[in-house]
Amino acid sequence: MELTDEKLNELKEQANNIRISIIEMLLEAGSGHTAGPLDMADIFTILYFHTLRHKPKDPSWEERDRVVLSNGHICPVLYATLAHAGYFPKEELKTLRKFGSRLQGHPHRDFLPILETSSGPLASGLSQAVGMALSDKMDHGLTSARRIYCLLSDGELESGQTWEAAMLAGKEKLHNLVGVIDRNNIQIDGYTEDIMPLESLSPLWHVIEIDGHNIEEIADAFETAKSIFGKPTMIIAHTIAGKGVKEFERDYRWHGKPPNKDEANMALAELRTLGGKIRSEHQ
Repeated sequence: MELTDEKLNELKEQANNIRISIIEMLLEAGSGHTAGPLDMADIFTILYFHTLRHKPKDPSWEERDRVVLSNGHICPVLYATLAHAGYFPKEELKTLRKFGSRLQGHPHRDFLPILETSSGPLASGLSQAVGMALSDKMDHGLTSARRIYCLLSDGELESGQTWEAAMLAGKEKLHNLVGVIDRNNIQIDGYTEDIMPLESLSPLWHVIEIDGHNIEEIADAFETAKSIFGKPTMIIAHTIAGKGVKEFERDYRWHGKPPNKDEANMALAELRTLGGKIRSEHQ
């Protein structure tokens, strides 16, 4: 699908609206992660509003693509995107982390069956996605149009299980598997390169490096992944932690804390101003 100027503008505005919802959710919850959800809003927007084969009104559609969120702590961006895409009412976002809510602090399929997996313990997501991709390949061979998308943090690449899954995916030539690494260079204890420098991915993968906030680059990377056969694809999305709110950007301390009322009001004012600029550019 061609990205016209009008479509690009719609996607930019959608990503900004998702960031606004993230801040509102975290303020209401009084707990949760801020940096990762904000920096992945552009990726999730392209995925759910441009790339993904899915039907919000029929979430169990058999031919849908699968989305596995390995770094479950960034679930506010997943929930916000699902609500904006029409999976459930946006008003429900305010129930994040509340007792009895479907929107748990980490994605839980028992509470929200539209999810493909439950996640929380880091490094298990790629293994789950590899299993799904291998199963689909065994069932349908090269004829299936389905893609399995796995979203990962860069910090979880420090875990051995991720690399075991990556090796198996390469060995089995899982062309239907697309990983996306949120390369924001932070984790809860500091900067990733100070804690454990990350090495290159296996040559058994097709690797694409992009600006994780450039709408066209993100869309092109997902489109390129559909044309790759004989190996899985890993998109390394270079992102800015806390993207969209200058006060939060590139500060690892925002990895695992929510904004207070004053900080949230500041962030919302900045994002709403940006939204107005996006709309005015194409009027």
